[in-house]
Amino acid sequence: MRRTSGRMKGQIFSLLVTSLFLGSLLTNVIWYSFQDGNVIRRSPTPQRRRAPRTYEICKGCKELIEKIMQRYNETWQKQENNYKKFRLKLKSRCNGFDNAILTQANAPVGFNIVTDRKKKKTVQVTRELFSLLAKEHPFLNKTWDTCAIVGNGGILEDSRCGKKIDSAQFVIRCNLPPLEDGYEKDVGTKTSLVTANPSIFEERYGSLMRLRRPFMEKQRTYGNALLLLSPFHASRYTAITLRAAYTINDFGGPTRPALLNPDYHHNVTNFWHKQSLKEARLSTGLLMVSLALELCDNVHLYGFWPFNNHPHGLHNLKHHYYDNRPPKTRYHAMPDEFELLLQLHSRGVLKLHLGDCRAGKQTGRKEDGGEEKRERKIGREEQGEEEKRVMQKKREGRGGEEKRQKGRKQAKKLMIKMD
Repeated sequence: MRRTSGRMKGQIFSLLVTSLFLGSLLTNVIWYSFQDGNVIRRSPTPQRRRAPRTYEICKGCKELIEKIMQRYNETWQKQENNYKKFRLKLKSRCNGFDNAILTQANAPVGFNIVTDRKKKKTVQVTRELFSLLAKEHPFLNKTWDTCAIVGNGGILEDSRCGKKIDSAQFVIRCNLPPLEDGYEKDVGTKTSLVTANPSIFEERYGSLMRLRRPFMEKQRTYGNALLLLSPFHASRYTAITLRAAYTINDFGGPTRPALLNPDYHHNVTNFWHKQSLKEARLSTGLLMVSLALELCDNVHLYGFWPFNNHPHGLHNLKHHYYDNRPPKTRYHAMPDEFELLLQLHSRGVLKLHLGDCRAGKQTGRKEDGGEEKRERKIGREEQGEEEKRVMQKKREGRGGEEKRQKGRKQAKKLMIKMD
């Protein structure tokens, strides 16, 4: 009897010890899981902070943007006949399928590549250069159903257009843009072709004279995309651009270098000059739109908005979605190019995307006659009117006058053109 009683006491003691241990463990779990009334979870990927919105706007720019949006808001439908006519015109004068890229077929050893038509400068294809060229044209007899051309305009910031962009079969990006560190939601990551202006190698990578690893690490962002280089568009950049191509070949990078044919660039420039564009040098974006209109049945443009204010809400935009570095206006006439793209949009040849891509949000127009007009415009003007006035007063005399004068000239120029 005593043995049984002793055994029971031992079991009870063990049970008490176990209970105390489990209670202590549970207390610790609760303590570490809850602090200040909040559950501690694994920290998500840090989100890029958005700067507070400002509302500076030049005189006449609001009216200009409203006029543009009136045209943009009209029901959009692809006009197959207009598209086919424009595509045929481009192909007959430029023929990107055969001529956009220098290949071993169209530039054999001994062939002279024209680098400066006025000064009659040429570069002869040596065996070393010949080895850099593609064996065959990457676009030969190949078309895609949907293509997205992604400009770098500040309108893409907080647009959440990444999924739409990545859903396209062929995605073209310009000038080695950043795609990581929080930009993915706005611009996506899929890349089929990416361009690189020669000045990028000079400004970002020290002309590739010393350390080349940062340049190669950047290439991994774009996977096995074609890297379109322009070594023969300006003779001062020939050596540095070819150095980039040799670097990729030496390191065995994932991207595949392709050399733009200067004859194609010349033909595309002449084509747009005949469409009333007067600028001496086309932007990379317009050059890629021209190529896409030959390669793709449905062309979608993102990030093409050349103005300092957002079309919905009129808040100020950065020059690029990733920085606020102003463009070199002496080279490109972005508003003039945009006017031509807007005309093609209105004719149903291509589709401009201006605004928000979130599910259920509108981007400022009816599409195919089946969607309602934008919802976000309701109350937008009333929302920040007082804030706009206050912000404008604070910024008077802080270096904004030069920016406003530039905007006035831009607005006046386009309003005359549209009238």
